[in-house]
Amino acid sequence: MNNMVKIKDTCIGKGQPLAIIAGPCVIEDFETTFEIASFVKHLAAGKGIGCIFKASFDKANRTSIDSFRGPGIDKGLEILSRIRQELDLPVISDIHEAGQAAAAARVLDVIQIPAFLCRQTDFLLSAARTGKVINVKKGQFMAPWDMQNVVAKIRSAGNHNILLTERGAMFGYNNLVVDFRSIPIMQETGCPVVFDATHSVQLPGGAGTSSGGQRRHAPGLARAAVAAGADAIFMEVHPNPDKALCDGPNSLPLDWLPDLWQQLIDIRTVVNQA
Repeated sequence: MNNMVKIKDTCIGKGQPLAIIAGPCVIEDFETTFEIASFVKHLAAGKGIGCIFKASFDKANRTSIDSFRGPGIDKGLEILSRIRQELDLPVISDIHEAGQAAAAARVLDVIQIPAFLCRQTDFLLSAARTGKVINVKKGQFMAPWDMQNVVAKIRSAGNHNILLTERGAMFGYNNLVVDFRSIPIMQETGCPVVFDATHSVQLPGGAGTSSGGQRRHAPGLARAAVAAGADAIFMEVHPNPDKALCDGPNSLPLDWLPDLWQQLIDIRTVVNQA
């Protein structure tokens, strides 16, 4: 059975309306971050769906030493706290070290585990012990059925509020492919499953000193994922993706979202009626 996870007023799971996790790859500054958060909050409210705002305070796994990483944990959490309070919007961000879990838990509604770190036992346990909802990105190197071991680690710490996210698997060098069978397979763990529509079209390291991406394919993959039963869709969005400081090639422009979200909502309605 696909268990429901509740994040403030948003319920994610089997039979529930589609939920959206959306925001920029990384916090660039307060003004841009607030602009995006306000846009997605009001769009979601107008469409009657739940939305969780995402943004990273630090991208510790960038391709190049010269890549923009974000403002860091102190400034980043301060910005996310303001957005959470001023917009009454739940927030999610990723941590990269076990020592960041406690500070992150004081601000975040959801702690995200990056794909590259999804097998790290002590790291998972430190996040789980905060009692927060944990969203684990499935590693590009992981089979979907192997995520049951990840779930067991988190549950061993007494935390059963777990989301699993599909974000594509490595397909040769600098390329990803999505196996949509992974959605129902991971749901067999009892956890709701999220589909990351924009990282799934990323070309890791494909631009030499940064990752490339093919954002034009993200809407099609998102529609397919909802049809396959995904409980929520994760997407990176930006007012001007070509000027974004991180993951611009796979981020979606804000003006794509109204039509795309409505399409996803309509597909989810059909799936829930099946």
